[in-house]
Amino acid sequence: MLLFFWKIRMFDQVFKSIDDTLWKDAGCSSELDYIEQTSWILFLKYLDDFESDKETAAMLNGETYSRIIDGEFRWLEWAAPKKADRTLDYNSAMTGDDLRDFVNFKLFPHLASFKQTAENPRNITYKIGEIFGEVRNKLQSGYALRDVINKVDELQFLSNEDKHELSSLYEDKIKNMGNAGRNGGEYYTPRPLIKSIVKVINPQIGETVYDGAVGSAGFLCEAYAWMRGHGELSAADYEQLQNNTFIGKEKKSLAYVIGIMNMILHGVEAPNIIHSNTLTENITDIQQKDRVDVVLANPPFGGKERAEIQQNFPVKTSETAYLFLQHFIKILKSDGRCGVVIKNTFLSNTDNASIALRKQLMEECNLFAVLDLPSGAFIGTGVKTVVLFFEKGKPTDKIWYYQLDVGRNMGKKNPLNERDLAEFVEMSKTQELSENSWLVDVADINSDSWDLTVNNPNRVEEVDNRTPAEIIAEIEELDAQAAQALQAIKELL
Repeated sequence: MLLFFWKIRMFDQVFKSIDDTLWKDAGCSSELDYIEQTSWILFLKYLDDFESDKETAAMLNGETYSRIIDGEFRWLEWAAPKKADRTLDYNSAMTGDDLRDFVNFKLFPHLASFKQTAENPRNITYKIGEIFGEVRNKLQSGYALRDVINKVDELQFLSNEDKHELSSLYEDKIKNMGNAGRNGGEYYTPRPLIKSIVKVINPQIGETVYDGAVGSAGFLCEAYAWMRGHGELSAADYEQLQNNTFIGKEKKSLAYVIGIMNMILHGVEAPNIIHSNTLTENITDIQQKDRVDVVLANPPFGGKERAEIQQNFPVKTSETAYLFLQHFIKILKSDGRCGVVIKNTFLSNTDNASIALRKQLMEECNLFAVLDLPSGAFIGTGVKTVVLFFEKGKPTDKIWYYQLDVGRNMGKKNPLNERDLAEFVEMSKTQELSENSWLVDVADINSDSWDLTVNNPNRVEEVDNRTPAEIIAEIEELDAQAAQALQAIKELL
């Protein structure tokens, strides 16, 4: 246990030291830059440790392993050449302009070329090519770059414990990035909320899990942890989880890199995350072979998609989240399950697109639960959201609503936690009724508007039945009392 806490502290110090170095460099100006630069360097260090493991295993089996990254581009050649005692060989290690120019003009172009030579988009070679075709080294000082590389070289990826500890710290960096502006916040969904959604949807080994707006891959990481944590896995189960379970799509370069690194740190060796804009795909082209068992997502909302993008969807709307919802319904298999975060205004908006989409959801899917989240659930935004839980293939009969009341104002110092959501997760199993939960029969919903507004029947608002004259009289009485109190204070003075 002492070793565990010592490692956590050491890793934490390394990450803080890296941020200090990046902060001093003129090329990095925000948390977004910090995590991007940390990510590509971490990725290359991970790959070297990963390939060393493969090489050792091959030798023990009397086989030969061909490295993906070798020669002068191998980590131990350009980044961290070692002496016999395994300490850094400063005489061989590049620094300053030499290091910066090698990274910018030789290393990155070489790794980016892997995208053209890879056998298929799903293997790690292709991912390397795609990542280094998108990101660039922003460190202007080769001396600062050397400092960051030396710190990253201290980190080890050789055990599951090391990866677990690093993944927790990396998650913290993603959370901090979420506070660095609107674009950063798009990538981060509170981890307690993700865990609770995964528990309710309950993905099983053998099912495919998909997020078409993957961001930092929080949903896929938690789904992996959930599925791996249920009993002993056979070799076939492990192979299934590694290669044939998780699918993600992300259009933004930074989020794409972060998502891949996050999944690697959580234990998925070659994440199947595709760098593409999901909404450019016409949903009529989705075939049975493309369909998935589970969708878990928090698609961006508030965006305004162009008219040509809207043509890919039956319900035309510029609202990004509504287009994603149509995509998710279409890509689910019959009996497939979905947990998706969306603005609560979706439940009540009176525009044609909202009504048509609610109608489609109710008629094609069983919307079995709606979780109403309080303001502040997403730090840094006052947007009110709900989580829709539905199963495709049969119409909705009854909807179980749960209104989350954490009993406090939430913010950076009081964020959402798993305890807040524990009752919801437990009660969702039986759709238990309580002060915070209730059932709505679809027969009672207006079929013209399909209004699904959260309206807790157990909470009756107090009505002030006083007449205007009575209210004015009370105000005058309070004013008189205040005047008497002020007069008493003056007399004492």
